[in-house]
Amino acid sequence: MFEWAEIVEEGKLHLRVAMSGDYYPNEASAHLEVRWYRNDDFNFHYQEKRRDGAWARRWDRHPNAHNSREHFHPPPDASRTDAENAQWPADHRDVSRLALDRIEERIQTLWER
Repeated sequence: MFEWAEIVEEGKLHLRVAMSGDYYPNEASAHLEVRWYRNDDFNFHYQEKRRDGAWARRWDRHPNAHNSREHFHPPPDASRTDAENAQWPADHRDVSRLALDRIEERIQTLWER
């Protein structure tokens, strides 16, 4: 599922994972960026790039002025103005699995088109 992964130290420290191009139809590329904090705040940001544009979604837990601490930025652009309050599992492994499951569902949808 992954082509490579690296820790990015530039800016805010995060894990950047490039999704394998074999998973995507029509020359799409995608990556996932993950930040996890000691206080259990996090940000999972998934983004695709295709010839016809970009598509993104974000799962977040952090204090902010636009929503509750736990919130979701829906596709297609994961904008702040469209953010929705949400509830995420307490365990980071469960949150990771949830995000990866939604990414797999997205890939399946792309292949069904």
